[in-house]
Amino acid sequence: QVSPVESGGALVQAGGSLRLACVLSERIIGRYTMSWFRQAPGKQRSLVATIPNMGDASYVPSVKGRFTISWDDAKNTVYLQMTNLLPEDTGVYYCNVLEFLGGDYWGQGTQVTVSP
Repeated sequence: QVSPVESGGALVQAGGSLRLACVLSERIIGRYTMSWFRQAPGKQRSLVATIPNMGDASYVPSVKGRFTISWDDAKNTVYLQMTNLLPEDTGVYYCNVLEFLGGDYWGQGTQVTVSP
């Protein structure tokens, strides 16, 4: 079973940058999609960015132009580069792997806090 492990969360001032990483415990065969979600305090978990292994990345409007999702096949790791961070970007960020054949795996989350 794939076990994503996130890292890179921190406390940062507004306007700052962070890079989150999500390492997969094993390689996935076939088609799959890697995504980053976040859960702000008191809110539901929501999609931030997604990248299929055979397609282009996509982003929610609130992060487009500020966040970049990327995949390093050699390191079996997906990244989320976040720039020009805003207080509303605060939350727990989760990595998700969705296999075409049905596997759905979540990491434990990493906390990002953006101070005004």
